[in-house]
Amino acid sequence: MTTPPPRRSRPGRPSWAGRNYTLLTAAAVATGLGNAGALIAAAFAVLDAGGDSGDVGLVAAARTVPLVVFLLIGGALADRLPRHRVMVAANAANCLSQAAFAALVLSGEAQLWQMALLSAIGGTGHAFFSPAAEGMLLSTVTSEQAGRAFAFFRMGVNGSQIGGAALGGALIAVVGPGWMLAVDAAAFAVAGSLRAFLDVRDVTPREPGGGMLADLRDGWREFATRPWLWSIVLQFAVVNAVIGAAEAVYGPLVAEEHLGGARPWGLALAAFGAGTVLGGLLMTRWRPRRLLLAGTLCVLPIAMPSAALALPLPVPLLAVVMFVSGVSIEVFGVSWMTALHQEIPEDKLSRVAAYDMLGSIALLPLAMSLAGPAENAFGRTASLWGCSTLILLLTLAVLTVPDVRRLRRREPGPTAKGPVADGPLGEGPATPGPTADEGQHRALP
Repeated sequence: MTTPPPRRSRPGRPSWAGRNYTLLTAAAVATGLGNAGALIAAAFAVLDAGGDSGDVGLVAAARTVPLVVFLLIGGALADRLPRHRVMVAANAANCLSQAAFAALVLSGEAQLWQMALLSAIGGTGHAFFSPAAEGMLLSTVTSEQAGRAFAFFRMGVNGSQIGGAALGGALIAVVGPGWMLAVDAAAFAVAGSLRAFLDVRDVTPREPGGGMLADLRDGWREFATRPWLWSIVLQFAVVNAVIGAAEAVYGPLVAEEHLGGARPWGLALAAFGAGTVLGGLLMTRWRPRRLLLAGTLCVLPIAMPSAALALPLPVPLLAVVMFVSGVSIEVFGVSWMTALHQEIPEDKLSRVAAYDMLGSIALLPLAMSLAGPAENAFGRTASLWGCSTLILLLTLAVLTVPDVRRLRRREPGPTAKGPVADGPLGEGPATPGPTADEGQHRALP
């Protein structure tokens, strides 16, 4: 593959922040603003319609089931089709589904099956969006600047989620969840428009493949032969599931009964977002030599929010806990993205990203669906303590994997891997999320 010469960035932008990196970041910020509030709005829309914790979990699971079903197909297509077109089409689907969701809620006639169906449409769109988006982003920066670029990108997304969570909580409290869902639909429209302007003139033509199944097998071999990769994905299969149950199902219920409703819960989520911004600032300066060791150690504090909800802590203390966990997970997120950028071959990026995301979300539908029954069987407090315990035990288990402890940052040199800014956007290494369009993908990174 021939890498085109680097293009000059405009004055006021770093040399590595080319046109495509800037457009991708701006689009992710737009959806971050909408999604942070929409996550809260969907839960409260179900509660306002007379649903209970089980119904909240079912609607959340309805979004995740098609994401699990179609994600591998989305990854294979993203390695075959122009990725920017896949992204724009997915944004359009998400825009329409959220607009319909908002209209139903505002009409006062929303039924559970309708909310679940529209959530499923949104999840299908994201299944095709995420693998393409991850490859697009990571291919826009050089290896030398990868860590800093990913940190700035994540800071933009997480900063938008601070405003989005605070806006969502306030808007829901004042005018109800329907208008927040309408804002999210508009954010998807803006993001799709920005991504339509990506410069793809230098996209390297794709080599004809041996069919989708052959492509998926190649991606699986790349994934399965790296112990550090599959062990962390297995860890987050459970970690993300219990975090999803704790924060998407139990969190709004605890807020409704003990904290004062949607506004303080939105502020607590905003505190998490503020922590991720600080973590991003830290990672623009800190370059841990052992990428995954540093990142995995920082997963341990993610057990604290579930414990805080179990007690439950007052809102100010809950916000502190969320802030600390946000800082910690951002260290993991940037370290993970840098490791993938460094280690994964560019031509297999979207497929590996699809396996990564599939493993990370595979148990989410089950956890969301079982959150209500678990509360009935064991009580909400015991269920939340169980979430914290699982996170701690699995993270300690991953630290026993030698490759996780030993994988080192490769200093850039003449043979360093990675295309230049605004290089061939058809390929690039995978990222663990957050893609803003998902809201929260990997433990909230």
